[in-house]
Amino acid sequence: MIPPSPPPPAEKHLHLSDIAVVGGLVLVLALAVFNVLANMEAAGVSPGFGFLVQEAGFDVSGSLIPYSPGDSYARVILVGLANTVFLAAVCLVLATVIGVVFGLVSVGPSPIGRALALAYVEVFRNLPKLLVLLILFVLAVNGLPHVREAISVGPFHLSNRSVNFPVVVSNQRMWFAVAAAVFGLGIGFLWRARQKLAGRRSGAAETVAINLLPIALPLLAILVFQVPVTVSVPELKGFDFQGGGRLSLQFVVIAATLGIYHGAQIAEVVRGGLLAIPKGQTEAAKALGLTPWQSIRLIVLPQVIRIVIPPMNNQYVNLVKNTSIAIAVGYSDLMSVSGTIINQSFKPLEMMLITMGLYLALCLGLTTTFNRYHRRLTRRETR
Repeated sequence: MIPPSPPPPAEKHLHLSDIAVVGGLVLVLALAVFNVLANMEAAGVSPGFGFLVQEAGFDVSGSLIPYSPGDSYARVILVGLANTVFLAAVCLVLATVIGVVFGLVSVGPSPIGRALALAYVEVFRNLPKLLVLLILFVLAVNGLPHVREAISVGPFHLSNRSVNFPVVVSNQRMWFAVAAAVFGLGIGFLWRARQKLAGRRSGAAETVAINLLPIALPLLAILVFQVPVTVSVPELKGFDFQGGGRLSLQFVVIAATLGIYHGAQIAEVVRGGLLAIPKGQTEAAKALGLTPWQSIRLIVLPQVIRIVIPPMNNQYVNLVKNTSIAIAVGYSDLMSVSGTIINQSFKPLEMMLITMGLYLALCLGLTTTFNRYHRRLTRRETR
């Protein structure tokens, strides 16, 4: 017997109410734009983005890319964006590690650990993040030693001005090692995709070999192409350290503040995800002879990840937006350079639009990535 064919999908039609709502929104937006332009013309202000090519004329507290006050406004906006992205990336990693650790402790067997985790979460969930930032900044400035008396652990130095550490000096031949690392990552990606299409599971030895390729190939390239590896070590000369890498005290304090603050939020998310797993599943795993680590890795962790990704996504977006509090301690992030440009160029509307667009792009890119990952995990679960 031939089974009946499924009904055709229902056609979607635009209703008059939908058209009216969209038209109303467009009309309100057009009126707002017209009103703003009319007021700017009455005040003798000409709108436009031509100011972006003008000389900035001000310095920044730190830059990941080459910059001087003689560069353009567009260049300093790029500097602020790079600083914001780097700060957000460090804070995301730090907050995730702190949150996962305290989330696990909060459901652990130790009563003292659970009490400490609860105290940490309740304190930092109920304090303004700006207050935490200012307290940590004052403690760091007054509690850490001066540069000449910096706390030194080998080539690493901590003072009330910065954190200094050794870095590898880049050169022209270093690109061979970078290309080898990218090639190793590409091979690993293609290999995993092929295994997935073939429906095969790789052995432990193959997995280890593929994971080591991005490390082994650059080392091989360094040996074959004789890439010189020079390490710049910070040395105290005069009133400050010269050479090596540097993280400003402002950056360290902001990263610690957002890591601790959002770590408390993430700890609650992780705790909720762990408590959402039925206890009978871990008991069944124990009855089957699985070790505690196997039970966590194969049963608990895959389910917890699917549960916590949506609320974690929300926390990550909030963290990216909260990097704007860096302006309170003088770190040159996107908000800081935008405010300085507004004061110098008298282009508040244009700079606000640029800043809003950049923050929107960062947050949308982050949420889109996590939403796609969550959908992929959900599809895998329903198969």
